[in-house]
Amino acid sequence: MDSSIREKKIYRVTLKGSAVNVVLLLAKFAAGILGGSAAMIADAVHSLSDFLTDFVVMAFVKLSAKPQDEDHDYGHGKYETLATAFIGVLLFFVGVMILYNGAVSIYNAFMGEKLPVPGAVALIVALMSIALKEWAYRFTVKVGKEVDSQAVVANAWHHRTDAFSSVATAAGVGAAFFLGEKWAVLDPVAAVLVSVLIVKTAFELITQACGELLEKSLPPDVEERIIKIAESEPEVSDVHGLKTRRIGSRIAVEMHFRLPGGISLYHAHCHASNIEQKLKQEFGNSTHISIHFEPEKIDGKYCCPDNFWAANTKNI
Repeated sequence: MDSSIREKKIYRVTLKGSAVNVVLLLAKFAAGILGGSAAMIADAVHSLSDFLTDFVVMAFVKLSAKPQDEDHDYGHGKYETLATAFIGVLLFFVGVMILYNGAVSIYNAFMGEKLPVPGAVALIVALMSIALKEWAYRFTVKVGKEVDSQAVVANAWHHRTDAFSSVATAAGVGAAFFLGEKWAVLDPVAAVLVSVLIVKTAFELITQACGELLEKSLPPDVEERIIKIAESEPEVSDVHGLKTRRIGSRIAVEMHFRLPGGISLYHAHCHASNIEQKLKQEFGNSTHISIHFEPEKIDGKYCCPDNFWAANTKNI
């Protein structure tokens, strides 16, 4: 996919998600304050983090789209990885903050403090949030997979965790609203459940981003596909020295393979080019590929097939 088209798709879907976040952000804060719901205010803070990360995604994706230059031979794809890490860290702190506030409210309730019963407006907004955030997840993750952007997919899961948190919020607020003051503690309990979902998602995003920044290899099944593609090329044997990693939305592949020692450099180059083309068809035109081909060994040694060539290169 052309980088400019990819960038436009990312901007468009991110702005669309931002519009949903703005509506819910204002509605949740208003409902949390007017309805006296700690869970709804916690949910509003989560939506605020969604809104902020939308801008992070747009900023970092624009940076990652920059072509390679003298200082970045492999391009700027890792900026997307940084965006994923930033979203994960932000989610983690939001989750811990909500967990702490919810735990304090629960403790106070058990110590005899009367908690306010949330109003109907909080329940209505929670149900509205579930529908809108699940919709935002679906259209965002669809585009994220189309353009192969982990930052966009991460942002989509941020939408879904907000939908999950709204489910917990709706359950807690609804139970407290319908059952009365004695069950008002269910509102902060819902806030704690929301925080657990947020922290879990944050941990997964941070782990994924750290793996990429630390040059973690691609999954075994992907590496097996790479080896099979190389081995499908005629005359290629003994694929070895495979090294893989992600560079933002694209992958990097390095490998060695053997060819019959008697073929010309031209034909060896043709085989290597064919493998590169097959890999790019499978993993995208922006795939970084580095190939080293070697002659086949005879009795465990490299042997020159041309005696004349061997005689004239014995001193090299």
